Amino acid sequence: MTHAFFSDPAEKILTELSPPERAAVESVRRALEDDPRQGRGLPDADARSESRVVELLPEQTGGRGISVVYRYSEDLDAVLILWLIAGP
Repeated sequence: MTHAFFSDPAEKILTELSPPERAAVESVRRALEDDPRQGRGLPDADARSESRVVELLPEQTGGRGISVVYRYSEDLDAVLILWLIAGP
């Protein structure tokens, strides 16, 4: 099982989300532990990792649309959630 962690900036943003938004993001974090190659790929400068984004619609969050930007390292078998980008 892959482990998924929040970066310091992502944890700060997480505290600013509403409870339903936090629950939606947490469900993505748990899902990434089962399948770390979800969402859409992003350009990545490091050949040993993949940058990806999972986009949550307002209907899924009970609030704003949220993009969960993360990096997956197969060598470490770990996901680092870099950013949570919340819409207006």
